[in-house]
Amino acid sequence: MERRPAMIGLGHTTLKVFLALEPSDMRKGFSGLSALATEHLGETLCRDALFVFINQRHTRLKLLYFDGTGLWLATKRLETGRFNWPSRSETGQKKLRLAPEALQLLIDGVDLRGALFRPWYERPS
Repeated sequence: MERRPAMIGLGHTTLKVFLALEPSDMRKGFSGLSALATEHLGETLCRDALFVFINQRHTRLKLLYFDGTGLWLATKRLETGRFNWPSRSETGQKKLRLAPEALQLLIDGVDLRGALFRPWYERPS
């Protein structure tokens, strides 16, 4: 029997991160956010897919993750400040695919506009 990790790891290379660019109702739970991921973003809830949703004021985010056996739902609320969130008007899309490292930077408060990986940086495979 294959043993799977029980925690979400933002560093593993198979993780697919999808950012919902339009604000979401943070009262939504598993069912509501799953419906947003499949119907609005057009993605399936597959193993190693992580969906990230933001509220209108950009002070809260929710992570919806399917690990192959069930769904995880995590929330972060900023006490001060706002997340630097790309908008649909900037990209012309409903969603944005991010590298796991970029999601970590976004959660840590880094503005990703204009940010790039240096030529010497190699993602572990």
